[in-house]
Amino acid sequence: MNTLNAFFGAIQNVNINLIETLLKRFPALANTKDQRGFSPLVFATYFDKKEIAATLIKHNANVNHRDAKGNTALLGVAFKGNVEIAELLLDNGAEINAQNKLGYSALIYATLYNQPKMVEFLLKQNADSSLKDLENKSALEYAKEKDFKEIITLLENKEIIYSQTT
Repeated sequence: MNTLNAFFGAIQNVNINLIETLLKRFPALANTKDQRGFSPLVFATYFDKKEIAATLIKHNANVNHRDAKGNTALLGVAFKGNVEIAELLLDNGAEINAQNKLGYSALIYATLYNQPKMVEFLLKQNADSSLKDLENKSALEYAKEKDFKEIITLLENKEIIYSQTT
């Protein structure tokens, strides 16, 4: 097994000791890509591995790395609704309003996948609710189209949510 496969295997299996050892020996691994174009951080966050994500960030993983479709780790956790990892990423410089090649932002993804806690969190972090995707639709337009009432309420009352954070 080569080093890259061992490294990504250690991420998937949550083997912190092996990850730390490999990163100390090969620091560039923190920002390398697998055969599908995923960075270690995108890979770790896809599997909801917060401890691994924190370790990778500690070893200078780029929190704004994009995969082949333009997704960042934050976009990946937004559709899954993992607020803890989203907070970790934002605390370490993730771009809250990054958009992928389809124009989806974290807020649009959280809306499309009916993740109201994530929508509320992103709004409190000042996500731009006016962003539109390539179909010229905003998060609110998707929420209305899918009749996600809780998310509609959050997006329509975002000024109230913002004022609670100040």
